[in-house]
Amino acid sequence: MKVKNLSLLIAFVVGIGFVGSVSAQVKPTVSKVEIVGNTTSTVQGSLKNGVILKSLAWAWSSSNACFPGTQAAKFTGNHVLYVTELPPHSIITVTLKPKNDSTNLSLYGYQIGREKVILPEDLQYCVTCEADHERQYLRRGETRTSTRTMRFNAIGNSYKVVIGVAGANNLTDGDFTLEITLKQ
Repeated sequence: MKVKNLSLLIAFVVGIGFVGSVSAQVKPTVSKVEIVGNTTSTVQGSLKNGVILKSLAWAWSSSNACFPGTQAAKFTGNHVLYVTELPPHSIITVTLKPKNDSTNLSLYGYQIGREKVILPEDLQYCVTCEADHERQYLRRGETRTSTRTMRFNAIGNSYKVVIGVAGANNLTDGDFTLEITLKQ
């Protein structure tokens, strides 16, 4: 009887170790984008270079309010992250254009202090968070497009802006162009 219990215990411990190693998550990398005032910087990217985030709960936290949980499916694919600087008295416009118009990509970003880059899943609060994704219902006068856009502004302080491109509905492959325009 003791041998049987010991065998079960060993199988259980080995099983936990195996499951733990399978579920180990790779943290996303963040690419820095340099921008110059009154110009547009262009970056070519691919969802293949991103990772699926373990949780999206940070996005609908009241401290971030990036997008509601009802829109989570639009951010379940790979995430590719970028960071740039937003100087005082400036506006950044971020535009995402998929290489293929049928590729369903979503765009989000958040403005944080200049000290360090905070990954989405570690984001407890931010200055502001914005998102753009395919809408189920269009606004009056709006036409459906695969282009996504968001804006950030700074008045007296400079900030970091973390920009995320995500695949909708578990999409992990898709090429895109990201345009970041800085107006000072």
